[in-house]
Order: sequence, then C-alpha cells, then structure tokens
Amino acid sequence: MIIPEIILFDSNRVWRTYLGGRILDQLNGKKNPEDTHFPEDWIASTTQAVNKGREDKVEGLSEVVLNDHKIYLTSLFKKYPNELLGKSHFDKFGANTQFLLKFLDSAIRLHIQVHPTIQFAQKYLKSNSGKTEAYVILGIREGIKNPYIYLGFQKTPERSIFSKIIEKQDLKKLLSYFKKIPIKQGDVFIVPGGLPHAIGEGVFMIEIMEPTDFVARLEFERGGYLLPEESRFMGKGIDFGLNMLNFGSLSKEEVRKKHFCTPGLIQQQKGGKEEVLIDSKKTPCFSVHRLSITETFIKNSNSFYVGIVTNGEGIIKTKNEQREIKRGDKFFIPHNQENVSYSCKNEMEIVLTFPPK
Repeated sequence: MIIPEIILFDSNRVWRTYLGGRILDQLNGKKNPEDTHFPEDWIASTTQAVNKGREDKVEGLSEVVLNDHKIYLTSLFKKYPNELLGKSHFDKFGANTQFLLKFLDSAIRLHIQVHPTIQFAQKYLKSNSGKTEAYVILGIREGIKNPYIYLGFQKTPERSIFSKIIEKQDLKKLLSYFKKIPIKQGDVFIVPGGLPHAIGEGVFMIEIMEPTDFVARLEFERGGYLLPEESRFMGKGIDFGLNMLNFGSLSKEEVRKKHFCTPGLIQQQKGGKEEVLIDSKKTPCFSVHRLSITETFIKNSNSFYVGIVTNGEGIIKTKNEQREIKRGDKFFIPHNQENVSYSCKNEMEIVLTFPPK
C-alpha cells in the first residue's frame, strides 16, 4: 500500500446533550439544514465519544477511505505509526494524535461544566490526559446580538452553599457567580482544566482539546433534555464534580488578559504568512497555527498536523499528491513532510493543530 501524503476527512457528526449543527449542515451542503443533537464534527479523532444510553454505537472515531475501503484512523496509525505519526510521537503517545479536534455549532447555550486537569485525571480517572481546551471563533449566527461565553467564576462561591445550589438546580443563583464574557469572530482563547465554563448560543468554532471526553456538568437540563444522573458527574457524586473545580474568581478583564490569545507572527512569505494562535506558553497539550494565504505558501514541518480550511479555497500539493480544498475541508499531513505547497487565486485561511512535543 502507498502511504498517503494527504488524508482528507468526511463529516463525523457526534451526538451530544445540547442542540446545534445547522451551520454544519449548511457547510456540508444539506438541503434542509437543522439543529439536532449532532452539533459537533469530530476531526481526525482517535477518541471515542461517551454518551450514556448510546454505548452500543461507536461514535467519535474518525474513518478514512483508502483504496475504496473505509478504515478507522486509529487502525491506519497502528499499521503505519512511524510513517504517519513519527517514531518519537508513537513511542511516547501510541497510535493517536494526542489531541481532539472539533467543529462545534451551538444553537443554545451549553451546560455550565468543568473538565479535569491532568493531575486530577491521573489521580482519579487513571488517565494521563485531562481536558484543557482552546477555542477559535469562526462565526456568530445571524440574529445573535451579544455573543458570549462564561469562563471562570466572577464571584467566588462558598463550596457548601454552591453544592446545595447545584443539588436544587437553582439556575438563577448558579449563574449569579458568572458574568458574560463578550466574544467575536476571530477570538482565540484557552480554557484550562478546572475552570467552569459554557459556550453561549449561536457560536460556530473550532475546539481543540486533550483527547478525552471527560466532563462534569453543574447544570442538568438544557434545551429540554434532562441529563441522566450518570452523565452529570461521570457516574459519581456531586463532590467528585466539585473537586474538579477551580473555585478562584476572575474579573472579566482578568479573563481576557489570562485566557484570550493574541496571534504572533512565525513567518512571512511573498504568498502569505503563518501565525501562532496557541503555543507552549499557554498549554503544553497542543499548539495551533494559522496560515493566511494570498498566492502560494510553502510549509515545512517535522511534526504531523491537522488542517482545517476556515476561509476560501485552493490547492494543497505534496511531493506525490495534489488535492483541491475549500472552506470546511479537513485534512491530515504526516510527519516530516517537506515543501507542502498551499496555493490560491484569491485568499485562503487554514488553521493547523499540532500535537504536544
């Protein structure tokens, strides 16, 4: 078998507890786009989704088509680990990307939730990965006048009181500890494990995270769907979820200073530029770059990476392969690819995600 130099991904929609996905339907050319319980598209995923009541379904794992046959991406990595991932990555992390990448399209505000830190996951979940996340905001739905996220407490709760608020599901009091953080298209921010948060309604974004589906939800019902008890605190009690929380408070200004990320120039070429959106100063778990291309841009990388075309259309060319790409397309470039060419007639923008070192 000839090992591919460019791997393209089809849509990989995953069931979630909230509603959304209409923008994803439009992106995929569906005739009657609608919001459903499939608001996410998991990209180059080697992580299986955890959905209570749907254990009989394999959800989340990406498949690729090679020689007219579908194969799980994880199976392909196991077959050609050194060629696709690189020996050092495979020896350290195994046959996976070591990050989880998604399109997310929210029709409603998500649950107030929290994810574990690596330290918490190692101690209580027998995992070397927690769930630090990063968001790249691609767009806001028409009609949403004041888009926002909740990120961290803006008023410090007292644990015993907060526990009772969650038990009673007193949403007015629960939300009183948070303030809406305004967001706009183009914003990039990091959400460390332990930080309570929720994405507001009408947000279309790329979500990058550690490769787990760990979550504790402090809010049990959204959009008419009531979470089963086992889906609230990962099958454990409320104290388990509270132990995950960072109870410190941040002002809205501190949230922006600490968690919003400013792009930095990596390289400028005649035909475009490469910027870093998230680097090792923000998290050791992954890094995120952005290519802004006007003509032809040449990319070299020792590491494999996953690309998402966020604007425009063009051509990607490696030594032996060439593919046309457009907005919404997703692809994998194996490690150690030299002189990968990205070209366009007008403009094209691509977000690249790299694994931890």
